[in-house]
Amino acid sequence: MGMSVTISAAVAEDTEQILKLQYLAFQREAELYGNYRIEPLTQTLDSLRAELDSDTVLVARLGEEVVGTVRGRIDEEGVGSIAKLCVHPRLQGHGLGARLLSAAEQALKGHGEPTRFRLHTGHRSESNLRLYRKAGYVQVGGRTADDGVKLVILEKEAGAADFAVSA
Repeated sequence: MGMSVTISAAVAEDTEQILKLQYLAFQREAELYGNYRIEPLTQTLDSLRAELDSDTVLVARLGEEVVGTVRGRIDEEGVGSIAKLCVHPRLQGHGLGARLLSAAEQALKGHGEPTRFRLHTGHRSESNLRLYRKAGYVQVGGRTADDGVKLVILEKEAGAADFAVSA
């Protein structure tokens, strides 16, 4: 194919592509939990636009197509919260999720000095849990989301060595 995937900050013109990708990529999660009310599937365009204004939003592009995305912000406790990491289904399993995760951590370090990074995923989401554990995240708790899905909360010290990414 000859094209490589690049990761950069999202711009306002990416909003619709991000929302469509998010909807497509989170279908597997919705099916896994038998719950199509999960927040990534019910998020509105206006809500996403607000996140673009307030949070760090990165996209992975293959040419002009947005094929991956992740969001992050540093909360009031100084924790870098990472959310809604997703990769187009046709590109999953090639290291793009790991690249996006690492890019989100680096971007958040550039916006402050987070003490640690925190993220969550559903308790049945084995591929997500594998990715996060490989990146150095450890389970620190759990909770039930408003949509009823049981979540695993994972953290990593911000000073922890970055993990190697491939692809």
